[in-house]
Amino acid sequence: MTQYRISEAASLVGVSDDTIRRWVHDGLLRVEKDSAGRQVVAGDDLAARAVAIAATVHDTSAVQRSARNRFVGLVTRVEIDGLMAQVELQCGPHRVVSLMSAEAARELRLEVGSKAVAVVKATMVALETENEGRA
Repeated sequence: MTQYRISEAASLVGVSDDTIRRWVHDGLLRVEKDSAGRQVVAGDDLAARAVAIAATVHDTSAVQRSARNRFVGLVTRVEIDGLMAQVELQCGPHRVVSLMSAEAARELRLEVGSKAVAVVKATMVALETENEGRA
């Protein structure tokens, strides 16, 4: 089972070490001792807590779509160069970048501070993990 030290757990969910300790005290996370006697949090418990505290902004539009990965956020950058545009949104803790035609960016009237919904429907998602001494 994957385990994280208090500081690692805090870093992964974007809170302070003290917050992790408070969650342990309040019974929201379990801690165990690792082989070196340090307090560690189980990875599955931390993942469940991360889901529980995830800040999501709900899309209140009446439009229904098949895509499930929808991120509501604020436009933080719009860069139009020739035929293409790069638009960045801050959606809670997530930064989403979209490349689109300059025409689409203008039609959507995207500007810094405007609200937008990033709809992500991908056929491939690549994941990476740290190499833990595998040959």
